[in-house]
Amino acid sequence: MPTSPELQQMLRDAALRVTRPRVAVLTAVHAYPHADTDSIIGAVRRDLPEVSHQAVYDCLAALTAARLVRRIQPSGSVARYESRVGDNHHHVICRSCGAIADVDCAVGPAPCLTASDDSGFVIDEAEVIYWGLCAECSTTE
Repeated sequence: MPTSPELQQMLRDAALRVTRPRVAVLTAVHAYPHADTDSIIGAVRRDLPEVSHQAVYDCLAALTAARLVRRIQPSGSVARYESRVGDNHHHVICRSCGAIADVDCAVGPAPCLTASDDSGFVIDEAEVIYWGLCAECSTTE
């Protein structure tokens, strides 16, 4: 996990002002991959008890826009955030317990899939979610 000075430099490199809430939110996203907003708020409040829900939402929006974090929202789930950005990886999700894991691209360079008709778009990313049962759930069912 990056250190606080490294996180601060990431913010500067993204042309974002370094603030305690932004550093705390970025720290939480790095510490808890695929965390939902409530989990991130809880983690941030351990270090900054006075931070508001809105401040965390604003930080997440700014960090997502700057591509320092990635927002995913699997079908039927709340938004989740991760620090693994820029590599166009995918996710596998357990239908039973909701566990999420990263999955590298299926084959080839990003966007990993070729659309049959790109409608004139220059595609640079494909979002794929694999659904199934994790190892623990598959042995209990």
